[in-house]
Amino acid sequence: MSVADALLWIAVPYVSIAIFVLGHYWRYHYDKFGWTTRSSQLYENRLLRLGSPLFHFGILVVAVGHIVGLLIPKAWTEAAGIGETAYHAGAAVLGTVAGVCTLGGAAILIYRRRTVGPVFSATTRNDKLMYVLLIGTIVLGLGTTVLGNLTGHPHDYRETVAPWFRSIFALQPDTALIRRAPWGFRAHVLAAWVLFAFWPFSRLVHVFSMPLGYLTRPYIVYRSRDHQLGNRIPRRGWERLP
Repeated sequence: MSVADALLWIAVPYVSIAIFVLGHYWRYHYDKFGWTTRSSQLYENRLLRLGSPLFHFGILVVAVGHIVGLLIPKAWTEAAGIGETAYHAGAAVLGTVAGVCTLGGAAILIYRRRTVGPVFSATTRNDKLMYVLLIGTIVLGLGTTVLGNLTGHPHDYRETVAPWFRSIFALQPDTALIRRAPWGFRAHVLAAWVLFAFWPFSRLVHVFSMPLGYLTRPYIVYRSRDHQLGNRIPRRGWERLP
């Protein structure tokens, strides 16, 4: 194993994971007021209503597909009766559709940021870098899928990239696996690690801000000052509680 392989396929993943975890911890404890998407809905809503659902639908399907493809071994899906041909066809179709939706939604959102004055003024350098890393990673991933199917020789990443990815978390990284993958897959992987390292310091942290507390919080009781809406006219001053 060369020094370059050790740096790219061992050091980079572990450094990225450490920054991802510790960065979110630091951001949550020391920058809670900055933990936001910095929503620009008040500035413009027409393009946002089109681009945002399209982008978020696509990226959600992409994320689920990556979780299934990377974490579930090939032997498990075959044991469940899902052959390689059926799995690859489903992954290719869903991945292409999700990638196109994601890029289409992102294109609308970027166009909106560039053409709507108040939104453009609220766009920071951090946002621009985030868009470059995010779109670059998506383009590389979609490109490997589309080109592999167009040439008729799609690469089975579940025999190279996926087991290497799992070996990282098993603390036994096998660089020989990732080196067998085509350069497009390796470029996609490196871009993803860079994106994950940048994640805690961008607006992407809002992914972990699900308002689950809303499901269990008590009802909010609103009281009107209009006496005609109540059953009786309240007395002035304090009232004894029952």
